[in-house]
Amino acid sequence: MKLVVSSSPHLVSPESVPVLMRQVVLALLPALVAAGYFFGPYALFLVVLSATTAVACEAAWQKATGRPVSVHDWSAVITGILLAYNLPPRAPWWLAVVGSAFAIIVAKQLFGGLGHNFINPALAGRAFLLASWPAAMTSWVTPFDARTTATPLPLLIPKGQELAGVAAPAYRDLFVGSVPGCLGETSALALLAGGLYLIWRRVIDWRIPACYLGTAAVLGWVLGGPRGLFRGDPLYHLLAGGLMLGAFFMATDWVTTPVTRRGRIVFAVGCGILTVLIRVYGGYPEGVSYSILLMNLATPLIDRYTVPRQFGAQARKPAASRGGR
Repeated sequence: MKLVVSSSPHLVSPESVPVLMRQVVLALLPALVAAGYFFGPYALFLVVLSATTAVACEAAWQKATGRPVSVHDWSAVITGILLAYNLPPRAPWWLAVVGSAFAIIVAKQLFGGLGHNFINPALAGRAFLLASWPAAMTSWVTPFDARTTATPLPLLIPKGQELAGVAAPAYRDLFVGSVPGCLGETSALALLAGGLYLIWRRVIDWRIPACYLGTAAVLGWVLGGPRGLFRGDPLYHLLAGGLMLGAFFMATDWVTTPVTRRGRIVFAVGCGILTVLIRVYGGYPEGVSYSILLMNLATPLIDRYTVPRQFGAQARKPAASRGGR
């Protein structure tokens, strides 16, 4: 019998980064179909344009800097799709181009590429667009007829401003997706189907979406907004806005989330708390993007305090007990 001695790792998984990334793209397709159905061909055009721009920017930057071109790993495709999913359905086409270019070049490649970015590139691109062109990024339309209207969240949490004559959409409409909003976030059904597929394939850790959604539901019920404590609508919080998209597809990013199970739970709970606080008390009706970005910044600190101690290692004694000064 021949023995082969080599360094670790000794267990090799058949899964690779491109394979896992393609699984994520597959899981995002139901939301793409829903976007095309409710908002028309232009929404599909924005998604294709955003993904194409992301791939082109990554390839061009890597060629210009003398790095190996890695667009075959599909990570740029996912960034482009997620950036487009955070755009209004009638956003100008150049928003998709500018947002994807910023996400790839500034938020990803300038920090070393895949595996080195410290925040989610797609969310960084969305935050940049929202800060630069807030009017274009908050222009919502109703499905099918494309009339300008408000998103469901301000109807739930008016924050002291009455929206007279506007009725909140039914749970069924929120679940199916026939409501105003970003083109990839309206259909909770499509996002839930894709998210559960990723959990089933073990592409993402189920703890993050479960703790994120659970925390947001409980805290949304407790705070309640202007209605008073313990009078909130947890189901509305779950179905409206970008919570489903963020919980399943952006908070679960492998690079920008903690590496330990305990750390991921802390991360997800923090996302849920910040999301509801921004929704209820902030000046912007939605808090998913900023909550995930803030917790991305806290990931190194979370990892530091949740990484388990090595087997057999002893806790370091204080300097005074060792005779130090």
